[in-house]
Amino acid sequence: MTHKATFRHVGVIGAGAWGTALAQVCARAGLQVTLQARETEVVASVNATHRNDLFLPGIDLEPTIKAAPDLADLADCDLILAVAPAQHLRAALTAFAPHHKAGAPIVLCSKGVEQGTLKLMTDVAAEALPDATIAVLSGPSFAGEVARSLPAAVTLACEDEALGRAIAEAIAIPTFRPYTANDLIGAEAGGAVKNVLAIACGIVEGKGLGRNAHATVITRGFAELTRLAVTLGAKPETLAGLCGLGDLVLTCSSPQSRNMSVGLALGQGLTLEQALAGKVSVAEGVASAPAVRALARKVGVEVPICEAVAAILAGEVAVDDAIAGLLSRPLKSEA
Repeated sequence: MTHKATFRHVGVIGAGAWGTALAQVCARAGLQVTLQARETEVVASVNATHRNDLFLPGIDLEPTIKAAPDLADLADCDLILAVAPAQHLRAALTAFAPHHKAGAPIVLCSKGVEQGTLKLMTDVAAEALPDATIAVLSGPSFAGEVARSLPAAVTLACEDEALGRAIAEAIAIPTFRPYTANDLIGAEAGGAVKNVLAIACGIVEGKGLGRNAHATVITRGFAELTRLAVTLGAKPETLAGLCGLGDLVLTCSSPQSRNMSVGLALGQGLTLEQALAGKVSVAEGVASAPAVRALARKVGVEVPICEAVAAILAGEVAVDDAIAGLLSRPLKSEA
C-alpha cells in the first residue's frame, strides 16, 4: 500500500493563514482536503471563490479544497493537521475528539506554551486525544510564501519514524520538503520560544539599534531557546535544524513575521494594544511570552531576553529600561 493510499483525506483544523497554506500544500500533493473554519465568511469564500482573503489575501487556492464549519466534517479524515492557535488548541482538540477517526495521526502545527498549565502542545494534545498518535510540524515557513509555492523546508517529527516518513511523503511537493525527525520536544520547543525572541528582534529594529544588536539577539536568543528546550528533554541537534535555528532566523529577520511586527511597533513607541490593533492573525509570542517565562523559572533555566519581552508585554517595565537591564548584565562565558 502506498502512502497516498494510506492518507487519502486530510483534515485541517483552523483556517488562518498557516492552516490555509497547509491545505494548499496537501491539495497540490493530490490529497482530498477539508479545511475547517470557524468563520462563516471564510467557509463561503473558500468554497465559492477559492480565496481566503480574511487570513491569506491575494492567494488563489486549489479548487479541490473544501471548507467546512464543523469539526464533525473531519470525521472521515485519515490525517489531521491541527493548526488552531496554541492557546485554543486544547479546546479545539477536545471538541474534535468525538469525531476523531481511530488511527488517524494528529500533526500539531501550532507553536507555543499553554498559559496556566505551562505545557507544550504535545502534552495538550495527549490530554485531549489520549489515543491519538501525535506528530509535530515546524520550521521556517511564512504562510504566504508556502501558499504561493515558493520553496520551503520544515521538520516533521514523529516517534514512529516509519509513520513520520509516510506523513512526510504524503504531504510533500517539490516546493515543500518535510525532513523527518523523532524528537517531538525539540521540534515544538524551538517554535514556541522563537516567537518570543522575534518580538525582541522587532523591538531592536523599531528602536534602530542596528544590525549588530539584531545578530546578538538572535544568537543569544538561540542560546536561551537551546537551554530551555534541552532541559525539557530536546536533543541539541534538533534545535540546530529547521525547527530551531531555521525558524528562529526567519521569524526574527522579516516584518512579515507577525511577532516581529509587534516588536517593531513596541520599539517605535506604540502600546501593545496599538501594536495589535487591526491584526486578524494571532501573534503567538504575545500569549507565549508569559508562559515561556514561567516555564523557564519553573525548571530553573535563565532566559533573560524572554524575561525582558514578557516584562515589556505585561507593562512591568518600559522598553528602554528593559534594554538597559540586558546591557548591564554581568559579563560571563559564552558557553
